[in-house]
Amino acid sequence: MSGTHVLAPIDGKVIDLGDVNDPVFASRKMGDGFAIAGTSGGDVLAPVSGTVIMVAKTGHAIGISTDEGLQFLVHLGIDTVELEGRPFEVSVAKGDTVEAGDKLATMDVAAITEAGKDTTTVVIVTNTKKKLDSLEVIPGTVSAGDPVAVAFPREAHPVAAAPVEPVPAPVDTLTGHDATARDIIAGIGGPGNVRSVTHCITRVRFYLQDESRADDAFVSDLDGVIDVVRAGGQYQVVIGADVEDVYDAVTDQLGTEVASETQPDKPRPTSPWGWVKYGFSEVIGVITASMIPIIGLLAASGIIKGILSLLMTFDVIDDTSDTFVIINAMSDAVFLFLPIFVGFTAAKRLGADPVIVAIIGGVLTYPSMMELAESGAPNEVLGMPLNADLFGLPFHMANYSYSIFPIIVAAWVASRIEPWLKRVVPNILRMIFVPLLEVVIVSLIILLLLGPVVMFISTGIASAIQGVYDLSPTISGLLIGGFYQALVIFGLHWAVIPLVAQDIASTGHSYLNAIISATMVAQGGAVLAVFIKTKAEKLKGLAGPAAISALCGITEPAMYGVNLKYGRVFITASIGGAVGGLLTGLLNVNMWGFTGSLIGFSSFVNPEGLDSSFWGFLIASGAALVTSFLLTYFFGFKDSDAEKSREVKKVRLGSREPVQR
Repeated sequence: MSGTHVLAPIDGKVIDLGDVNDPVFASRKMGDGFAIAGTSGGDVLAPVSGTVIMVAKTGHAIGISTDEGLQFLVHLGIDTVELEGRPFEVSVAKGDTVEAGDKLATMDVAAITEAGKDTTTVVIVTNTKKKLDSLEVIPGTVSAGDPVAVAFPREAHPVAAAPVEPVPAPVDTLTGHDATARDIIAGIGGPGNVRSVTHCITRVRFYLQDESRADDAFVSDLDGVIDVVRAGGQYQVVIGADVEDVYDAVTDQLGTEVASETQPDKPRPTSPWGWVKYGFSEVIGVITASMIPIIGLLAASGIIKGILSLLMTFDVIDDTSDTFVIINAMSDAVFLFLPIFVGFTAAKRLGADPVIVAIIGGVLTYPSMMELAESGAPNEVLGMPLNADLFGLPFHMANYSYSIFPIIVAAWVASRIEPWLKRVVPNILRMIFVPLLEVVIVSLIILLLLGPVVMFISTGIASAIQGVYDLSPTISGLLIGGFYQALVIFGLHWAVIPLVAQDIASTGHSYLNAIISATMVAQGGAVLAVFIKTKAEKLKGLAGPAAISALCGITEPAMYGVNLKYGRVFITASIGGAVGGLLTGLLNVNMWGFTGSLIGFSSFVNPEGLDSSFWGFLIASGAALVTSFLLTYFFGFKDSDAEKSREVKKVRLGSREPVQR
């Protein structure tokens, strides 16, 4: 059996790993290896040939994977992560190929000693259990580059075997979000199993090489993780309010090249139903990526709109004042120029130039174009006015301000045309003529053909939803209120959110959003009951912030952290949502802003003056909150449920199957 020859990365005395002044390394929990003490520092050399798979952002640790699959970690000093990289200068990056003896970094021993840290350098095989048969270490004093050990790998294992071990930094050197990110990466099959990663409001979303290698039970049980969801071809780790910090830590450890606004290529379906699922997943993915960056802006604008309405209702200002003009511009700009913002974000997701597509959004919302859209009488055949012409060719000019879907289609068209233009336009002319041709071609395609079609379809869908609501607001409220949050579980609510945004943008209000608001309050009421009733400090610490989050319009921490986990709680919350939705429909509650739940109270103020919608909102929200709270408190939860949940997780730890909630 041939072995991998290992060189000393630095000079000093080779010592047994068990003699290292660190319990994690000494116990070999991270893998077998050796250490070098008493170094004089200087250049740090690659102990083996292979590919660099990890470089700690503080420079104190570097991981290398050999062709045989052995993963070596070179850890420079003990607890040196606390020095924030000051003693180290790294010469390689993740993805680089190195030969044994190549320079990896420099190590300033004097700076480490002055900081009171141990200079012992550790070399370990982090996937010892899976890949290493034995390691023969040669004791004694060595110089950097001297042979110091031979590692004998095991026979190759099938690809479908257990997850590849990651190359994390030692467990005692990472804390907070960095530790959470490290453990998530370990639980999803290691760095090599990650193709791409992005995030939304509450979730870090991974595209994995092989989803079967991710351990749902392990990941969902981590501190800082609320739950795990597999949907839309993504492995979604629900984090909550700290999602951006965890995402940043994940990309720091994996490398920024995996952070992508675009979804990586994945295998094409082989069946008709597979193509249906694939297409739906693609559409939801584009809508999600397009809307997430502007959801906060829409919510903030809705709140400003509500405050403006209150100021007018109580005669603080009137609609002829300069104050009104200024505040109204703040509240309406994001809706008026929605195609510009959505065009930018959609282009990033689809791989087109975001600035060019944003300019196309500007073409669609140009003031004189909006004036054209308001002119003309409907054509008897088409049912819409042919209110504009291009060189004598008549076409329907729609009002694209406040719209979402036409610019998403424009971004898709641009993503197809842009690569072709770059191939046919000479490099010397590309800087000017690619943007020029792309703006002209895509704008004309949308204005003359696809724009009117998309507006017709999206308006038809909105009218259909409104028609169903008009047939029976009460029944619609009951059904939507009872089942809407179930859509959130699977991420399908992203198919509804743009319709709500479009409805508010075009008509100024949304009855559907008023019902959705009641479901948010209900989820908050249920988790609030758990917070008050439980005596478990850990659960109380989770339920309290989750309740606040739900009452501020973000229900996922409540749902994944508590309500779904304890089964009956989600049912009682859904009953509360049904009650709130029923009363919302019965009282014909309308909503003029995007922000829902209790924090969105100002969204229920009619710009023409305070009316029954506001009082209906208070009644429906109060009923949803009280119903879900009381049902949960008396029937939906007891502390023994939490004990059972913990027992289930311990039994399922290491399972490759999702835990049933």
